[in-house]
Amino acid sequence: MSALHANLHGNLHEMGVAELSRALTKKSVSSVEVTTHLLARVATHEHLGAWLCVDAGGALKQAHAADAARAQGHVGALLGIPLAHKDIFVTRDLPTTAGSKMLKGYQSPFDATVVQRLTAAGAVTLGKLNCDEFAMGSANENSAYSSVKNPWDITRVPGGSSGGSAAAVAARMLPAATGTDTGGSIRQPASFTGITGIKPTYGVCSRFGMIAFASSLDQAGPMARSAADCALLLSAMSGFDERDSTSAQRPPQDYAAQMLKARDGANSDQPLKGLRIGLPKEFFPAALAADVNGAVQAALAQLQRLGATLVDVSLPRTELSIPVYYIIAPAEASSNLSRFDGVRFGHRAAHYSDLQDMYKKSRAEGFGPEVKRRIMIGAYVLSHGYYDAYYLQAQKLRRMIADDFQACFKNQCDVIAGPVAPTVAWKLGGQGDDPVAAYLADIFTLPASLAGLPGMSLPVGFGEGGMPVGLQLIGNYFDEGRLLHTAHAFQQATDWHQRAPVLADEATT
Repeated sequence: MSALHANLHGNLHEMGVAELSRALTKKSVSSVEVTTHLLARVATHEHLGAWLCVDAGGALKQAHAADAARAQGHVGALLGIPLAHKDIFVTRDLPTTAGSKMLKGYQSPFDATVVQRLTAAGAVTLGKLNCDEFAMGSANENSAYSSVKNPWDITRVPGGSSGGSAAAVAARMLPAATGTDTGGSIRQPASFTGITGIKPTYGVCSRFGMIAFASSLDQAGPMARSAADCALLLSAMSGFDERDSTSAQRPPQDYAAQMLKARDGANSDQPLKGLRIGLPKEFFPAALAADVNGAVQAALAQLQRLGATLVDVSLPRTELSIPVYYIIAPAEASSNLSRFDGVRFGHRAAHYSDLQDMYKKSRAEGFGPEVKRRIMIGAYVLSHGYYDAYYLQAQKLRRMIADDFQACFKNQCDVIAGPVAPTVAWKLGGQGDDPVAAYLADIFTLPASLAGLPGMSLPVGFGEGGMPVGLQLIGNYFDEGRLLHTAHAFQQATDWHQRAPVLADEATT
Protein backbone atom coordinates (compact mmCIF):
# COMPACT_ATOMS: atom_id res chain seq x y z
CA MET A 1 0.00 0.00 0.00
CA SER A 2 1.45 3.38 -0.99
CA ALA A 3 1.93 6.17 1.55
CA LEU A 4 -0.76 8.19 -0.25
CA HIS A 5 -3.18 5.25 -0.16
CA ALA A 6 -2.42 4.60 3.51
CA ASN A 7 -2.99 8.26 4.36
CA LEU A 8 -6.31 8.21 2.48
CA HIS A 9 -7.48 5.15 4.39
CA GLY A 10 -6.48 6.67 7.72
CA ASN A 11 -8.61 9.73 7.06
CA LEU A 12 -11.69 8.16 5.54
CA HIS A 13 -13.82 9.39 8.44
CA GLU A 14 -12.87 12.99 7.57
CA MET A 15 -14.44 12.72 4.12
CA GLY A 16 -17.96 13.91 3.47
CA VAL A 17 -20.53 12.39 1.12
CA ALA A 18 -19.41 14.22 -2.03
CA GLU A 19 -15.72 13.56 -1.37
CA LEU A 20 -16.30 9.88 -0.62
CA SER A 21 -18.43 9.56 -3.72
CA ARG A 22 -15.61 10.92 -5.88
CA ALA A 23 -13.11 8.54 -4.23
CA LEU A 24 -15.41 5.57 -4.83
CA THR A 25 -15.93 6.60 -8.46
CA LYS A 26 -12.16 6.80 -8.98
CA LYS A 27 -11.85 3.42 -7.23
CA SER A 28 -9.16 4.87 -4.96
CA VAL A 29 -11.11 3.28 -2.12
CA SER A 30 -13.88 0.70 -1.87
CA SER A 31 -17.17 0.83 -0.01
CA VAL A 32 -16.07 -2.17 2.06
CA GLU A 33 -12.95 -0.29 3.16
CA VAL A 34 -14.95 2.83 4.07
CA THR A 35 -17.60 0.82 5.89
CA THR A 36 -15.04 -1.22 7.83
CA HIS A 37 -13.20 1.95 8.84
CA LEU A 38 -16.36 3.68 10.06
CA LEU A 39 -17.62 0.60 11.93
CA ALA A 40 -14.34 0.56 13.87
CA ARG A 41 -14.82 4.24 14.68
CA VAL A 42 -18.39 3.61 15.85
CA ALA A 43 -17.11 0.93 18.26
CA THR A 44 -14.47 3.32 19.58
CA HIS A 45 -16.97 6.05 20.44
CA GLU A 46 -19.80 4.11 22.06
CA HIS A 47 -19.58 6.42 25.09
CA LEU A 48 -21.36 9.17 23.13
CA GLY A 49 -24.59 7.13 23.19
CA ALA A 50 -25.42 7.99 19.59
CA TRP A 51 -26.35 4.47 18.47
CA LEU A 52 -29.25 2.20 19.39
CA CYS A 53 -28.41 -0.52 16.87
CA VAL A 54 -25.32 -1.26 14.78
CA ASP A 55 -25.59 -3.83 11.98
CA ALA A 56 -21.99 -4.55 10.99
CA GLY A 57 -22.83 -7.74 9.07
CA GLY A 58 -25.65 -6.18 7.11
CA ALA A 59 -23.61 -3.06 6.36
CA LEU A 60 -20.66 -5.03 5.00
CA LYS A 61 -23.01 -7.12 2.85
CA GLN A 62 -24.46 -3.94 1.35
CA ALA A 63 -20.95 -2.51 0.87
CA HIS A 64 -19.83 -5.61 -1.04
CA ALA A 65 -22.93 -5.30 -3.25
CA ALA A 66 -22.16 -1.63 -3.91
CA ASP A 67 -18.57 -2.42 -4.88
CA ALA A 68 -19.79 -5.15 -7.20
CA ALA A 69 -22.26 -2.75 -8.78
CA ARG A 70 -19.53 -0.16 -9.40
CA ALA A 71 -17.30 -2.88 -10.89
CA GLN A 72 -20.10 -3.58 -13.38
CA GLY A 73 -20.21 0.07 -14.42
CA HIS A 74 -23.07 1.31 -12.23
CA VAL A 75 -22.74 4.86 -10.94
CA GLY A 76 -24.55 6.94 -8.36
CA ALA A 77 -23.71 9.74 -5.96
CA LEU A 78 -24.72 7.60 -2.95
CA LEU A 79 -23.67 4.19 -4.23
CA GLY A 80 -21.58 2.65 -1.44
CA ILE A 81 -21.87 5.65 0.93
CA PRO A 82 -22.36 4.59 4.59
CA LEU A 83 -25.31 6.25 6.36
CA ALA A 84 -27.53 5.58 9.36
CA HIS A 85 -31.12 6.40 10.21
CA LYS A 86 -32.76 8.12 13.10
CA ASP A 87 -34.65 5.43 15.01
CA ILE A 88 -37.96 7.05 14.14
CA PHE A 89 -37.90 5.48 10.65
CA VAL A 90 -39.15 1.90 10.53
CA THR A 91 -36.77 -0.66 9.04
CA ARG A 92 -37.51 -4.19 7.94
CA ASP A 93 -34.14 -5.67 8.87
CA LEU A 94 -33.42 -3.66 12.03
CA PRO A 95 -35.42 -2.98 15.20
CA THR A 96 -37.22 0.35 15.50
CA THR A 97 -37.87 1.73 18.99
CA ALA A 98 -38.42 5.50 18.48
CA GLY A 99 -36.23 5.80 21.59
CA SER A 100 -39.03 4.33 23.73
CA LYS A 101 -39.53 1.29 25.93
CA MET A 102 -42.97 1.09 24.36
CA LEU A 103 -41.41 -0.27 21.14
CA LYS A 104 -38.46 -2.18 22.56
CA GLY A 105 -37.65 -5.05 20.21
CA TYR A 106 -40.20 -4.00 17.58
CA GLN A 107 -39.31 -4.92 13.99
CA SER A 108 -41.33 -3.55 11.11
CA PRO A 109 -42.44 -5.70 8.16
CA PHE A 110 -41.44 -2.90 5.75
CA ASP A 111 -39.01 0.00 5.30
CA ALA A 112 -39.97 3.66 5.56
CA THR A 113 -40.03 5.38 2.15
CA VAL A 114 -37.00 7.52 3.06
CA VAL A 115 -35.03 4.40 4.03
CA GLN A 116 -36.23 2.58 0.92
CA ARG A 117 -35.18 5.39 -1.41
CA LEU A 118 -31.72 5.83 0.10
CA THR A 119 -31.18 2.08 -0.06
CA ALA A 120 -32.28 2.06 -3.69
CA ALA A 121 -29.71 4.81 -4.34
CA GLY A 122 -27.03 2.42 -3.06
CA ALA A 123 -26.45 3.83 0.42
CA VAL A 124 -25.06 1.43 3.03
CA THR A 125 -27.01 1.35 6.31
CA LEU A 126 -24.77 1.03 9.37
CA GLY A 127 -27.62 1.03 11.89
CA LYS A 128 -30.13 3.12 13.84
CA LEU A 129 -29.42 6.31 15.78
CA ASN A 130 -30.61 7.43 19.19
CA CYS A 131 -33.33 10.06 19.54
CA ASP A 132 -35.65 11.61 22.07
CA GLU A 133 -38.58 9.30 22.77
CA PHE A 134 -41.05 9.57 19.88
CA ALA A 135 -39.03 12.63 18.76
CA MET A 136 -40.21 14.68 21.74
CA GLY A 137 -37.40 16.81 23.11
CA SER A 138 -34.72 19.41 22.48
CA ALA A 139 -31.75 17.75 24.18
CA ASN A 140 -31.83 14.00 23.46
CA GLU A 141 -32.13 13.37 27.18
CA ASN A 142 -35.60 11.87 26.78
CA SER A 143 -34.44 8.62 25.17
CA ALA A 144 -35.46 5.58 27.20
CA TYR A 145 -32.08 3.97 26.53
CA SER A 146 -29.39 6.59 27.11
CA SER A 147 -28.71 10.28 26.81
CA VAL A 148 -26.60 11.32 23.84
CA LYS A 149 -23.50 13.42 24.55
CA ASN A 150 -22.22 16.30 22.46
CA PRO A 151 -18.87 15.35 20.83
CA TRP A 152 -17.55 18.89 21.36
CA ASP A 153 -18.10 18.61 25.12
CA ILE A 154 -19.46 15.39 26.56
CA THR A 155 -20.91 17.26 29.54
CA ARG A 156 -23.34 19.02 27.19
CA VAL A 157 -26.40 18.00 25.19
CA PRO A 158 -26.22 17.51 21.41
CA GLY A 159 -29.70 18.95 20.90
CA GLY A 160 -32.79 17.01 19.98
CA SER A 161 -34.67 15.14 18.97
CA SER A 162 -32.21 14.11 16.23
CA GLY A 163 -29.28 14.26 18.65
CA GLY A 164 -27.99 10.79 17.85
CA SER A 165 -27.80 11.66 14.15
CA ALA A 166 -26.09 14.98 14.88
CA ALA A 167 -23.56 13.48 17.30
CA ALA A 168 -22.67 10.62 14.95
CA VAL A 169 -22.00 13.00 12.04
CA ALA A 170 -20.14 15.55 14.17
CA ALA A 171 -17.93 12.84 15.70
CA ARG A 172 -17.05 11.66 12.19
CA MET A 173 -18.62 8.24 12.68
CA LEU A 174 -20.66 8.86 9.54
CA PRO A 175 -20.57 11.28 6.62
CA ALA A 176 -24.33 11.83 6.91
CA ALA A 177 -27.53 10.60 8.58
CA THR A 178 -31.29 11.04 8.39
CA GLY A 179 -33.20 13.12 10.90
CA THR A 180 -36.68 14.48 11.42
CA ASP A 181 -37.81 17.99 12.25
CA THR A 182 -41.14 18.74 13.94
CA GLY A 183 -40.28 22.02 15.64
CA GLY A 184 -36.56 22.29 14.95
CA SER A 185 -35.24 18.80 15.58
CA ILE A 186 -32.86 18.82 12.60
CA ARG A 187 -31.79 22.46 12.74
CA GLN A 188 -31.18 22.79 16.50
CA PRO A 189 -28.97 19.68 16.96
CA ALA A 190 -27.12 20.60 13.75
CA SER A 191 -26.39 23.98 15.28
CA PHE A 192 -25.34 22.52 18.65
CA THR A 193 -22.90 20.06 17.06
CA GLY A 194 -21.45 22.13 14.22
CA ILE A 195 -22.89 20.28 11.22
CA THR A 196 -25.30 21.16 8.40
CA GLY A 197 -28.93 20.06 8.35
CA ILE A 198 -31.99 20.95 6.30
CA LYS A 199 -35.71 20.55 6.94
CA PRO A 200 -37.39 20.72 3.53
CA THR A 201 -40.82 22.11 2.81
CA TYR A 202 -43.55 20.04 4.47
CA GLY A 203 -44.49 17.29 2.03
CA VAL A 204 -41.19 17.14 0.13
CA CYS A 205 -40.09 13.93 1.90
CA SER A 206 -42.57 11.12 2.48
CA ARG A 207 -43.73 10.47 6.03
CA PHE A 208 -44.70 6.88 5.21
CA GLY A 209 -42.96 4.65 7.71
CA MET A 210 -41.89 7.56 9.89
CA ILE A 211 -43.40 7.04 13.35
CA ALA A 212 -45.71 10.01 13.80
CA PHE A 213 -45.36 12.61 16.52
CA ALA A 214 -47.32 15.57 15.08
CA SER A 215 -48.60 14.70 11.62
CA SER A 216 -49.00 18.25 10.31
CA LEU A 217 -45.47 19.19 11.36
CA ASP A 218 -43.17 16.14 11.07
CA GLN A 219 -40.75 16.24 8.15
CA ALA A 220 -37.68 14.18 7.30
CA GLY A 221 -34.39 15.68 6.19
CA PRO A 222 -30.66 15.03 5.88
CA MET A 223 -27.89 15.92 8.34
CA ALA A 224 -24.36 16.05 6.97
CA ARG A 225 -21.07 17.97 6.90
CA SER A 226 -22.02 20.47 4.21
CA ALA A 227 -24.79 21.89 2.05
CA ALA A 228 -23.37 19.95 -0.90
CA ASP A 229 -23.70 16.68 1.02
CA CYS A 230 -27.24 17.55 2.16
CA ALA A 231 -28.23 18.29 -1.44
CA LEU A 232 -27.13 14.82 -2.57
CA LEU A 233 -29.13 13.10 0.16
CA LEU A 234 -32.21 15.27 -0.23
CA SER A 235 -32.32 14.53 -3.97
CA ALA A 236 -32.57 10.82 -3.18
CA MET A 237 -34.90 11.11 -0.16
CA SER A 238 -37.52 13.40 -1.64
CA GLY A 239 -40.33 12.96 -4.15
CA PHE A 240 -44.02 12.16 -4.30
CA ASP A 241 -45.23 9.05 -2.48
CA GLU A 242 -48.80 7.88 -3.08
CA ARG A 243 -48.74 6.08 0.27
CA ASP A 244 -48.45 9.41 2.11
CA SER A 245 -51.54 11.60 1.85
CA THR A 246 -49.47 14.67 2.82
CA SER A 247 -46.81 14.09 0.13
CA ALA A 248 -46.39 16.99 -2.30
CA GLN A 249 -47.17 16.01 -5.88
CA ARG A 250 -44.02 17.34 -7.50
CA PRO A 251 -41.56 15.79 -9.98
CA PRO A 252 -38.18 14.57 -8.66
CA GLN A 253 -35.74 17.38 -7.92
CA ASP A 254 -31.97 17.55 -8.44
CA TYR A 255 -31.06 19.70 -5.46
CA ALA A 256 -27.34 19.37 -6.16
CA ALA A 257 -27.86 21.03 -9.55
CA GLN A 258 -30.10 23.70 -8.02
CA MET A 259 -27.48 24.40 -5.37
CA LEU A 260 -24.79 25.01 -8.00
CA LYS A 261 -26.95 27.17 -10.22
CA ALA A 262 -25.70 30.75 -9.98
CA ARG A 263 -28.15 33.62 -9.65
CA ASP A 264 -28.59 35.98 -12.60
CA GLY A 265 -25.83 38.56 -12.59
CA ALA A 266 -23.73 36.71 -10.03
CA ASN A 267 -20.02 36.06 -10.50
CA SER A 268 -17.38 33.93 -8.85
CA ASP A 269 -16.44 36.65 -6.36
CA GLN A 270 -20.03 37.48 -5.49
CA PRO A 271 -22.11 34.32 -6.03
CA LEU A 272 -24.94 35.78 -3.95
CA LYS A 273 -25.24 39.05 -5.85
CA GLY A 274 -28.88 40.10 -5.97
CA LEU A 275 -29.95 37.90 -3.04
CA ARG A 276 -32.00 39.75 -0.43
CA ILE A 277 -31.65 38.30 3.07
CA GLY A 278 -34.28 39.36 5.56
CA LEU A 279 -33.36 39.83 9.22
CA PRO A 280 -36.45 39.65 11.44
CA LYS A 281 -36.03 41.95 14.42
CA GLU A 282 -37.81 39.32 16.51
CA PHE A 283 -34.89 36.91 15.87
CA PHE A 284 -32.42 39.30 17.52
CA PRO A 285 -33.91 40.09 20.95
CA ALA A 286 -31.95 41.60 23.80
CA ALA A 287 -31.98 38.19 25.50
CA LEU A 288 -30.02 36.58 22.64
CA ALA A 289 -26.69 35.34 24.02
CA ALA A 290 -23.83 37.65 23.04
CA ASP A 291 -21.64 34.78 21.80
CA VAL A 292 -24.39 33.50 19.51
CA ASN A 293 -25.15 36.99 18.24
CA GLY A 294 -21.47 37.63 17.53
CA ALA A 295 -21.05 34.51 15.41
CA VAL A 296 -24.30 35.16 13.54
CA GLN A 297 -23.39 38.80 12.83
CA ALA A 298 -19.99 37.73 11.48
CA ALA A 299 -21.71 35.22 9.19
CA LEU A 300 -24.11 37.88 7.94
CA ALA A 301 -21.16 40.14 7.15
CA GLN A 302 -19.61 37.30 5.14
CA LEU A 303 -22.85 36.84 3.21
CA GLN A 304 -22.72 40.55 2.38
CA ARG A 305 -19.18 40.17 1.06
CA LEU A 306 -20.52 37.39 -1.19
CA GLY A 307 -22.96 39.85 -2.72
CA ALA A 308 -26.10 39.48 -0.61
CA THR A 309 -28.08 42.46 0.61
CA LEU A 310 -29.36 42.52 4.19
CA VAL A 311 -32.80 44.00 4.81
CA ASP A 312 -34.73 44.47 8.03
CA VAL A 313 -38.06 42.63 8.19
CA SER A 314 -40.55 41.69 10.87
CA LEU A 315 -42.28 38.47 11.89
CA PRO A 316 -44.51 40.00 14.57
CA ARG A 317 -46.08 36.76 15.78
CA THR A 318 -42.79 34.99 16.51
CA GLU A 319 -43.40 34.88 20.27
CA LEU A 320 -46.80 33.28 19.70
CA SER A 321 -45.16 30.32 17.95
CA ILE A 322 -44.29 28.70 21.30
CA PRO A 323 -47.84 28.52 22.74
CA VAL A 324 -49.24 27.68 19.29
CA TYR A 325 -46.78 24.83 18.75
CA TYR A 326 -47.17 23.43 22.25
CA ILE A 327 -50.93 23.19 21.75
CA ILE A 328 -50.98 21.78 18.21
CA ALA A 329 -48.09 19.31 18.53
CA PRO A 330 -49.27 17.67 21.79
CA ALA A 331 -52.82 17.50 20.46
CA GLU A 332 -51.66 15.57 17.41
CA ALA A 333 -49.31 13.47 19.54
CA SER A 334 -52.11 12.43 21.87
CA SER A 335 -54.06 11.20 18.87
CA ASN A 336 -51.12 9.47 17.15
CA LEU A 337 -49.89 7.70 20.27
CA SER A 338 -53.30 6.31 21.19
CA ARG A 339 -52.45 3.28 19.03
CA PHE A 340 -49.79 2.18 21.54
CA ASP A 341 -52.14 0.40 23.91
CA GLY A 342 -50.49 -2.99 24.44
CA VAL A 343 -52.98 -4.81 22.21
CA ARG A 344 -51.63 -5.02 18.66
CA PHE A 345 -47.95 -4.22 19.14
CA GLY A 346 -45.64 -2.50 21.57
CA HIS A 347 -45.13 -3.01 25.28
CA ARG A 348 -47.78 -4.90 27.25
CA ALA A 349 -47.79 -4.98 31.06
CA ALA A 350 -47.00 -8.38 32.54
CA HIS A 351 -49.73 -8.20 35.18
CA TYR A 352 -53.22 -6.70 34.87
CA SER A 353 -56.75 -7.46 36.03
CA ASP A 354 -58.82 -6.51 32.96
CA LEU A 355 -58.57 -4.75 29.60
CA GLN A 356 -58.81 -1.26 31.08
CA ASP A 357 -56.09 -2.10 33.60
CA MET A 358 -53.90 -3.48 30.79
CA TYR A 359 -54.23 -0.21 28.85
CA LYS A 360 -53.29 1.87 31.88
CA LYS A 361 -50.34 -0.21 33.03
CA SER A 362 -48.93 -0.79 29.54
CA ARG A 363 -48.93 2.91 28.72
CA ALA A 364 -47.70 3.93 32.16
CA GLU A 365 -44.77 1.50 31.89
CA GLY A 366 -44.00 2.06 28.21
CA PHE A 367 -44.02 5.86 27.95
CA GLY A 368 -41.49 8.21 29.53
CA PRO A 369 -42.25 11.44 31.46
CA GLU A 370 -42.05 13.87 28.52
CA VAL A 371 -44.29 11.73 26.31
CA LYS A 372 -46.84 11.40 29.11
CA ARG A 373 -46.72 15.16 29.66
CA ARG A 374 -47.46 15.90 26.01
CA ILE A 375 -50.19 13.27 25.76
CA MET A 376 -51.93 14.82 28.77
CA ILE A 377 -51.63 18.34 27.38
CA GLY A 378 -52.93 17.18 24.00
CA ALA A 379 -55.86 15.29 25.45
CA TYR A 380 -56.77 18.36 27.52
CA VAL A 381 -56.77 20.86 24.64
CA LEU A 382 -58.85 18.49 22.50
CA SER A 383 -61.38 17.76 25.21
CA HIS A 384 -64.96 19.01 25.21
CA GLY A 385 -65.13 22.66 26.15
CA TYR A 386 -61.44 23.37 25.41
CA TYR A 387 -61.12 22.52 21.70
CA ASP A 388 -62.48 25.91 20.58
CA ALA A 389 -60.63 27.83 23.27
CA TYR A 390 -57.21 26.30 22.63
CA TYR A 391 -56.77 24.07 19.59
CA LEU A 392 -58.95 26.04 17.18
CA GLN A 393 -57.40 29.36 18.25
CA ALA A 394 -53.92 27.90 17.84
CA GLN A 395 -54.71 26.82 14.29
CA LYS A 396 -55.93 30.35 13.46
CA LEU A 397 -52.72 31.84 14.83
CA ARG A 398 -50.72 29.29 12.87
CA ARG A 399 -52.20 30.67 9.66
CA MET A 400 -51.27 34.20 10.75
CA ILE A 401 -47.68 33.11 11.43
CA ALA A 402 -47.52 31.67 7.90
CA ASP A 403 -48.98 34.91 6.50
CA ASP A 404 -46.22 36.91 8.23
CA PHE A 405 -43.61 34.93 6.29
CA GLN A 406 -45.45 35.45 3.01
CA ALA A 407 -45.57 39.19 3.59
CA CYS A 408 -41.76 39.15 3.87
CA PHE A 409 -41.17 36.92 0.85
CA LYS A 410 -43.66 38.75 -1.37
CA ASN A 411 -41.96 42.13 -1.46
CA GLN A 412 -39.02 42.34 0.91
CA CYS A 413 -36.63 39.38 0.78
CA ASP A 414 -35.73 36.05 -0.81
CA VAL A 415 -34.33 34.29 2.27
CA ILE A 416 -34.69 34.90 6.00
CA ALA A 417 -31.70 34.50 8.32
CA GLY A 418 -31.05 34.49 12.04
CA PRO A 419 -29.83 32.34 14.91
CA VAL A 420 -31.00 28.76 15.31
CA ALA A 421 -31.16 28.88 19.11
CA PRO A 422 -30.77 31.63 21.75
CA THR A 423 -27.71 29.94 23.30
CA VAL A 424 -25.11 27.28 22.57
CA ALA A 425 -25.72 23.73 23.85
CA TRP A 426 -26.43 23.61 27.57
CA LYS A 427 -25.13 21.16 30.15
CA LEU A 428 -26.60 17.67 30.45
CA GLY A 429 -29.42 17.81 32.97
CA GLY A 430 -29.37 21.61 32.85
CA GLN A 431 -33.07 21.86 32.08
CA GLY A 432 -34.24 18.56 33.50
CA ASP A 433 -36.41 20.17 36.17
CA ASP A 434 -37.79 22.87 33.90
CA PRO A 435 -39.30 21.52 30.66
CA VAL A 436 -40.63 24.99 29.81
CA ALA A 437 -37.05 26.28 29.52
CA ALA A 438 -36.37 23.69 26.81
CA TYR A 439 -39.60 24.69 25.06
CA LEU A 440 -38.50 28.35 25.04
CA ALA A 441 -35.21 27.38 23.38
CA ASP A 442 -37.22 26.55 20.23
CA ILE A 443 -38.35 30.14 19.69
CA PHE A 444 -36.43 30.65 16.42
CA THR A 445 -37.12 27.27 14.80
CA LEU A 446 -40.84 26.89 15.53
CA PRO A 447 -42.20 29.60 13.19
CA ALA A 448 -40.88 27.94 10.02
CA SER A 449 -42.19 24.56 11.18
CA LEU A 450 -45.67 25.93 11.84
CA ALA A 451 -45.66 27.56 8.41
CA GLY A 452 -44.37 24.38 6.70
CA LEU A 453 -41.41 26.29 5.22
CA PRO A 454 -37.94 24.91 4.45
CA GLY A 455 -35.21 25.81 6.92
CA MET A 456 -31.63 24.83 7.47
CA SER A 457 -28.74 25.29 9.88
CA LEU A 458 -25.11 25.75 8.92
CA PRO A 459 -22.12 26.18 11.26
CA VAL A 460 -20.80 29.75 11.44
CA GLY A 461 -18.49 29.86 14.44
CA PHE A 462 -18.09 29.08 18.11
CA GLY A 463 -19.40 30.55 21.32
CA GLU A 464 -19.08 30.02 25.04
CA GLY A 465 -17.01 26.98 26.00
CA GLY A 466 -15.87 26.50 22.39
CA MET A 467 -19.32 25.25 21.41
CA PRO A 468 -20.62 25.52 17.82
CA VAL A 469 -23.08 28.18 16.69
CA GLY A 470 -25.40 27.73 13.73
CA LEU A 471 -26.99 30.21 11.33
CA GLN A 472 -30.58 29.48 10.32
CA LEU A 473 -31.74 30.12 6.77
CA ILE A 474 -35.48 29.99 5.96
CA GLY A 475 -36.87 30.01 2.43
CA ASN A 476 -40.24 30.16 0.75
CA TYR A 477 -42.15 27.00 -0.13
CA PHE A 478 -40.16 24.56 -2.30
CA ASP A 479 -37.19 26.93 -2.40
CA GLU A 480 -34.70 24.42 -1.01
CA GLY A 481 -32.42 25.02 -3.99
CA ARG A 482 -31.93 28.67 -3.06
CA LEU A 483 -31.24 27.82 0.58
CA LEU A 484 -28.67 25.22 -0.42
CA HIS A 485 -27.09 27.62 -2.91
CA THR A 486 -26.78 30.31 -0.22
CA ALA A 487 -25.29 27.89 2.29
CA HIS A 488 -22.94 26.40 -0.29
CA ALA A 489 -21.62 29.82 -1.30
CA PHE A 490 -20.94 30.59 2.36
CA GLN A 491 -19.20 27.25 2.89
CA GLN A 492 -17.05 27.73 -0.21
CA ALA A 493 -15.75 30.93 1.40
CA THR A 494 -15.35 29.63 4.98
CA ASP A 495 -14.22 26.48 6.74
CA TRP A 496 -16.52 26.32 9.77
CA HIS A 497 -18.22 23.22 8.36
CA GLN A 498 -14.87 21.46 8.18
CA ARG A 499 -14.08 21.91 11.87
CA ALA A 500 -14.34 18.69 13.88
CA PRO A 501 -14.27 18.04 17.62
CA VAL A 502 -11.18 16.48 19.14
CA LEU A 503 -12.55 13.52 21.08
CA ALA A 504 -10.92 12.61 24.38
CA ASP A 505 -9.48 9.31 23.18
CA GLU A 506 -8.02 11.00 20.08
CA ALA A 507 -6.36 13.97 21.72
CA THR A 508 -2.61 14.14 21.28
CA THR A 509 -0.21 15.55 23.79
